[in-house]
Amino acid sequence: MTRKQIARTPITRTPGTPSPTAHPPVTDNPTPTRTPTPATPETTPATETTPTSPTYPTSPAPGSRQDTPSVVPRSRSRSHLPETRPRFVDLVASEWVKLRSLRSTWIAYAVTALAVIAFNAGTAYDMYKYWTAENAADRADFVRDGMPLQVAFTGNAAMVMVLALGAIGALAMVGEYSTGTVRTTFAAVPARPAVMGAKAVVVGAVATAFGVFVAGASFVLTQWILDARGVGVPFGEPGAHRVVLASALLAPVSALAGLALGTVVRHTAATMITTVGVVLVLPNILSEDRYWSALAGHAMPFRAWERLMDIGAPAPSDFAWSTGGAWTVYALWVLGSAAVATAGIRRRDL
Repeated sequence: MTRKQIARTPITRTPGTPSPTAHPPVTDNPTPTRTPTPATPETTPATETTPTSPTYPTSPAPGSRQDTPSVVPRSRSRSHLPETRPRFVDLVASEWVKLRSLRSTWIAYAVTALAVIAFNAGTAYDMYKYWTAENAADRADFVRDGMPLQVAFTGNAAMVMVLALGAIGALAMVGEYSTGTVRTTFAAVPARPAVMGAKAVVVGAVATAFGVFVAGASFVLTQWILDARGVGVPFGEPGAHRVVLASALLAPVSALAGLALGTVVRHTAATMITTVGVVLVLPNILSEDRYWSALAGHAMPFRAWERLMDIGAPAPSDFAWSTGGAWTVYALWVLGSAAVATAGIRRRDL
């Protein structure tokens, strides 16, 4: 057959048979045709299905955006962890690290120790060089009047120690204000009274050790110099313990007073001026002629030290006071300085 005949020949279609060239009809929801599976005999074992492992959410890649915030379990949240407070021993250790890490503090202590010992030893050597009494009676009167003990720690040495220890105690707090480390300290430990208590313990302990060393070294050195003239006294001499102890404790009293003034004033120059005025100038201004003036003078640490150094007969005065009152002044200044420092740090902003 030719092409024309093939084209004219009609195509017979069986009903229900789709045309080879026609597209299948499109339906909106096509239903997949399921092929019936033949029933398996009873002897064939059933196929076990493998359990699928649970899937966990993975963390997003770096730089990708995460729309849903991560949920922190309630048991691991920091807000529900128990808050531990630092122990007082830890605060003392922290303040000790601050103090010993400053080279300027140890330089100031060393220079002060040399100056105090030099004043005392120089006075003893001057007495040794110009000694003129040679008989036993004069030497006995010299010892009985308490002159060797007065040379053991002189008034000039006491003034130097009061000024230096007051400045060192003030700088222990003013230095933190000037550098801004006080904010870091109170941010880490909000309990300000505990921090100030630890600082007072460290400053007082170091100043006490310094005072014991300086007073003991001065006593040994001065009595060794005077012993060349036969007028030196041993440590067991009546009144020697009181002289050494009063001179040693003058150091922590001055340091804590400076710490309290530094906490209240907070400026270096103003603190230094205030310290000098309170611990040194004010006791020399107050006279013994009037009751209130004498009472205020007796309340000063330097005047208390002078009273404790008076080994022989006390000087005549209209308003005399006892050695017990002088020791009480020492104790009140220590407690009052700690109270002023604590109140100053609690009631004022940084």
